[in-house]
Amino acid sequence: MNKPLVGAFLAALLLGAGVAPAVAAGPAGSTSEVSAEAAPQTKYTAPGTVPAAKAVTFAGTVALSNCSGSVVRSPDAAPTDPALVLSNGHCMESGFPGPGEVVVDQPSSRTFTLLNASGSGVGTLKASKIAYGTMTDTDLSLYELTSTYQQIEDSYGIQALELETAHPTAGTAITVASGYWKRTYSCDIDGFVHQLKEGRWTWKDSVRYTPECQTIGGTSGSPVIDDATGKVVAVNNTGNESGQECTDNNPCEVDENGEVTVREGINYAQQTYNMVPCIGAGSKIDLTREGCALPKP
Repeated sequence: MNKPLVGAFLAALLLGAGVAPAVAAGPAGSTSEVSAEAAPQTKYTAPGTVPAAKAVTFAGTVALSNCSGSVVRSPDAAPTDPALVLSNGHCMESGFPGPGEVVVDQPSSRTFTLLNASGSGVGTLKASKIAYGTMTDTDLSLYELTSTYQQIEDSYGIQALELETAHPTAGTAITVASGYWKRTYSCDIDGFVHQLKEGRWTWKDSVRYTPECQTIGGTSGSPVIDDATGKVVAVNNTGNESGQECTDNNPCEVDENGEVTVREGINYAQQTYNMVPCIGAGSKIDLTREGCALPKP
């Protein structure tokens, strides 16, 4: 995982000096949050443009102070439900949760800049709490907002991104949309990792990108969007920066037989279909619901 960025000032320093930030998926020499020196190798869409032949835009994505995110909804969400923002567990303002730690219903007043289709900020959304957050088995945070889905749509004309309910498949064309950088990264799902180990943390059934997705620092928490459906299938979170094995910013793959593989420069995401069974009436997180397998406190 690449460390989250600390505000726009640090972001400017990173761009000027190529300093590696902390958490996100990155390319060779970086992680899902990786050093800005990798930026020239990335495929991105500048604000005000949309990738050719792609329906994916920035609409519904958000910029955090240190990461990226998106306003998301389950298929059963009601317009009057409080909206949810998806990002990484390592992007929470409370810091990295330790292995086995799960945050539930923690008060938060964090703010998010909501983007329109072209990547322009159109408003500020505010959290009421961290509804869920962990770095165990997955790298996930869900913030509950003070605004409903309907209020966001009425105020800004922007709808939430829908969460896919099924496990994605290898070969799927995807776009990683970073609200922090207002850039998109296009590639395919290369495959899935039984266990992805990085430092003290272990994630299960992680998405591995093909090499084209060379994400940079600040992209942690970006939604990974299926180009064909427009639905969120994963959340961008890490990559192997320098070829080390299972260290911070250098995750390694461990298969069912315990064999370890290191893929320098390859980036990863955590699937999100498994969140949907945990979202109940009123878009409230309910870890006791049938089919909910997210880690519990």
